[in-house]
Amino acid sequence: MEANKGILLESGTNELEIVEFGIGKNKFGINVIKVKEIINPVHITLVPHSHPNVEGIIELRGEVLPVVNVADALGFPASGTPEQDKFIVAEFNQQKVVFHVHTVIQIHRISWTQIEKPSDMYQGLESQIIGVIKLNSEIILLLDFEKVVVEINPDSGISVQQVKKLGHRQNSEKRILIAEDSPLLRKLLFDTLSEAGFKHLVFYENGLDALNYLESLIESGKQVVEEVQLVITDIEMPQMDGHHLTRRIKENSELTVLPVIIFSSLITDSLRHKGQVVRADAQISKPEIAALIDLIDKFAL
Repeated sequence: MEANKGILLESGTNELEIVEFGIGKNKFGINVIKVKEIINPVHITLVPHSHPNVEGIIELRGEVLPVVNVADALGFPASGTPEQDKFIVAEFNQQKVVFHVHTVIQIHRISWTQIEKPSDMYQGLESQIIGVIKLNSEIILLLDFEKVVVEINPDSGISVQQVKKLGHRQNSEKRILIAEDSPLLRKLLFDTLSEAGFKHLVFYENGLDALNYLESLIESGKQVVEEVQLVITDIEMPQMDGHHLTRRIKENSELTVLPVIIFSSLITDSLRHKGQVVRADAQISKPEIAALIDLIDKFAL
C-alpha cells in the first residue's frame, strides 16, 4: 500500500501522521513523511558477514535496498508467521531502507503536543525511543529510526572527523540555539560544533522549550540578537516540531530577524517546500555536518 501523504498539506501546523505498526504485542510508530510505501515480504538475498540486524537486500523497482529486521534491532523475538509480516520502505538521511515489521495497523493524525518525552528512567544516550503516545487506551512508542541505521552503519551518522577535514578554524563568539530531541544527537552536535570553534551553544529538547526561552528574552527586556544569533532546529520533536517553531519565530516581530536553519533527516527534494513555507533561511539534511557549519558561517548574525 502507498502511504497517504495528501492529508496534511499545510506546513507548520504542529501536526503529523504516524504509521502504527506492531512488533510482537508492542505498538510502535513511524512518521508518514518517512514512509514511501508498505509492501508484503519479498525474497531477500543474504549478504555474507552483514550486520546481525540486516537480513539482506531486496530489489524493488530497480533499486537494491537493505532490509533491517526491527524485531532483531529491538531485541524482540520473531513473529512466528513471517509470511504475514510487512516491509516498510522508508527514506530519510538521503537513503532508502526497508524495515521488516510484524504488522502494520493504521495511520493516525495527531499533534506533536500529544507526544511525551520518554522518561529518564528508561531513556538515555542509547535509547531507541524518541516519544511516547497515549492513544485509544494504548501506548505507541516512536522509534528513533536514524539511530537504528547509525548503529548498523556508523559512517552514516554525524562525526567529528567530518569537521576535522575542514582544517583549522578560529573560535567563534556566535551564540547558537539548537532544538534537538535526541540525547545522542545533542551530544554529537555539541562535539562537532565545538570542534568547529563554536563555544556558545544552548540546547533545548524540543521546539516548545526553545520558543519559551526566546520569548522569555523578550519579556525580560533583553535584546534577543545579543543572546542568540542563530537557531538550528530538528523537525521531529515532542511538544513542538521544527516547522512550527520556525513559523512562530518568523511570525514574531521581535524574533523574525533570527536566521533559522532546519537540520533534519527529512530534508528531501519532495519535502523541502515545507521548510520554505514557514520561511526557514536554510535547510540541510542530516548528517551533513560540514555543510551545516558552512551555513552557520553564512547566516549567523
